[in-house]
Amino acid sequence: MAGQRYRLVIGNKNWSSWSLRPWLAMRRLGLPFEEINVRLRQPDSKAEILKFSPAGMVPLLLDGNFPVWDSLAILEYLADRHPEKALWPADIEARARARCAAAEMHSGFMPLRRTCSMDILAVAPLDPVPEDVEADVRRIVALWRECRSNYGSGGPFLFGNFTAADAMYAPVTSRFRTYLPDLARFGDDGTAATYVDAIFAMPEMYEWIAGAKAQVAAAP
Repeated sequence: MAGQRYRLVIGNKNWSSWSLRPWLAMRRLGLPFEEINVRLRQPDSKAEILKFSPAGMVPLLLDGNFPVWDSLAILEYLADRHPEKALWPADIEARARARCAAAEMHSGFMPLRRTCSMDILAVAPLDPVPEDVEADVRRIVALWRECRSNYGSGGPFLFGNFTAADAMYAPVTSRFRTYLPDLARFGDDGTAATYVDAIFAMPEMYEWIAGAKAQVAAAP
């Protein structure tokens, strides 16, 4: 099973924030995979996803015929399968902090996620900003500053080198670009804005965005 090629089932690249996370990590780590796209927001979307995923949601990783669903579970699976890729920081405290940050993203920030759904090709500044969304943004800005200050000296990402935490927060950088481009108003000292730029400077993000544009152009 382990020697077989991966398949990754994802949704529309313009909208599917959860799909972006493992896709970005696998591209960044150089793990080859077959990409299977399911169009979301269609009458048959659920049925199409259920052909692959027992949870009825994307993304889904297939290792041979072994399914792994949920973005964070996929990242953990890849970290276990490929320890040489260092998908989590090597230092035990940094690794714990990276997992805390990833888990907080996975289960939290619902006001931001509800109000500012990922639309990676759009420019739609949010004004006014609801109080609950502002609280989420301020928390994320503070978290990124803490990670960069304490663990990020070795590179441009939250823990220096690219990790699963960056994969988890990549869609947030997209939300900020689309809806909340002026992070200084939320207490950013420049750290968060620079981090957003670092994520968008990744060749893999360019590839994802190009794919989103192609899908939108091809849509009926």
